[in-house]
Amino acid sequence: MLSRKIPSGVTRSVISRSNCGPVSVATPFLRTFAQAAPTPDSKPPVPLFGLDGTYASALYTAAVKTSTLDNTSKCLAALSDVFKKDPKLPVILTAPTLTLSDKSQIVQELQRHLGGLDKGDTVKTFLKTLAENNRLGILEGVCEKFSTLMVAARGEVDLIITSASKLDSKTLQRLETAVAKSEYSQGKKLKVVPKVNPDIMGGLVVEIGDRTIDLSVSSKITKMNKLLTDSL
Repeated sequence: MLSRKIPSGVTRSVISRSNCGPVSVATPFLRTFAQAAPTPDSKPPVPLFGLDGTYASALYTAAVKTSTLDNTSKCLAALSDVFKKDPKLPVILTAPTLTLSDKSQIVQELQRHLGGLDKGDTVKTFLKTLAENNRLGILEGVCEKFSTLMVAARGEVDLIITSASKLDSKTLQRLETAVAKSEYSQGKKLKVVPKVNPDIMGGLVVEIGDRTIDLSVSSKITKMNKLLTDSL
């Protein structure tokens, strides 16, 4: 996990300083992607909200302007995978007591994880900007929002399939094929986003665009309980 590669001194210092109360951190706004002015050709395909959405949109604009959109997308996808595999990383990135030295070391580790994907250093510059502006804590959200932009730019639509336990690739492929043939796809290319939520107890919850098909066991139990309650 990436958090294990971050120098132990950083993690220890974060924990130790977090027990001493908040520390004021000077964050020089030397450069900010959030202020990038989009041209008609580089304008994000859909509006996003929230601070992570603002930064994701600005990164998209910068990547288009520097002709590095595809590589930037791959970098953000790689970082998103890191967050999924490393539950400790968000804790470290959101620590309010990170020093400039701490953030510099973290950025270096994130860059190493990207290998040679970051052509043109677009993501490297972006990570440094987040560090300078004390915004490393929103990186996970930026990765998610950037994925939303890429899906829209490619004319795709997210097919979110939530199950109580992880589904195998063959099952996901069968579900994708079934939905693609239905009216729900609207002829668009589907991007399957599998999620696991034990709370649904069984069955599936399928989301595509603004539509939700709830076939979960928990939903059926809720409906049954309502029927029983209404009949009493």
